[in-house]
Amino acid sequence: MSEQARFWRHPAVPEVDLLAARYVTHRFARHAHEEYAIGVILSGVEEFGYLDTTYRAGPGQLILVNPDHQHTGHAGAPGGWSYRMLYPTVEALTGGEPPGGVQPYFPEPVVDDPALAALARQAHLAAELGDGLAASTLVRRFFGGLLTRHATPRPALEVADGPHAVRQALELLAERLVDPPTLEELAREVRSRPFPLLRAFKAATGLPPHAYLTTLRVRQARRLLKSGLPAAEVAAAVGFTDQAHLTRHFKRIVGVPPAAYQRAAGSYKTTGRHGA
Repeated sequence: MSEQARFWRHPAVPEVDLLAARYVTHRFARHAHEEYAIGVILSGVEEFGYLDTTYRAGPGQLILVNPDHQHTGHAGAPGGWSYRMLYPTVEALTGGEPPGGVQPYFPEPVVDDPALAALARQAHLAAELGDGLAASTLVRRFFGGLLTRHATPRPALEVADGPHAVRQALELLAERLVDPPTLEELAREVRSRPFPLLRAFKAATGLPPHAYLTTLRVRQARRLLKSGLPAAEVAAAVGFTDQAHLTRHFKRIVGVPPAAYQRAAGSYKTTGRHGA
């Protein structure tokens, strides 16, 4: 069976993106999402690096990845894996502002919870069929169950943005997607030195500056693609060399090519499949 991947927006909760995929040779580059990455394995095994540990998830297990936590993803068995993923914002997950302003945190990236796994599949399928009432009801029940049974308040250490120099470096990279500084220039701008900044940056984000820059570029590319900007213009706007450069990095992080993402993001319809 060939690889397949399909990305679309939830028909009733637009703050939730959805992915249904089967991957065999595809490998996700180390990256982090602005949203949660929550899914259920349908078949096979996914292996993924998360923070500093490697995890394996098999059929019926849930994957719970927190926002801004770096991770990878690849097949953990010869036949690859298939899964259904949801990418909710903090507000979508909690149904509004987080209780007490504290962002929910999932301490375990792989959990066994057959009842919630079944509910995740039902919620995802309802969204695929475009049944707004069923899809919104089921996804709210699923999120509520996750928060009740598997979430804790986000640890203070995780909330912190890191040392002042790292915060400044992050802001500078976000401002200079097209013309990023060298490591030496970045250190000079934040009044640090290259090697100490590199160590602090990786400790705070899980990624070195150049890899984090790619993540920032892809995040901005997603926003621009959703706005309808052509992929070639998006590539130039976020600092990629050309459309092919954008496509390569976009697929390694998002899981589908920019054109497929743009088609899905611009519509609530869920028709068609494409190879990945």
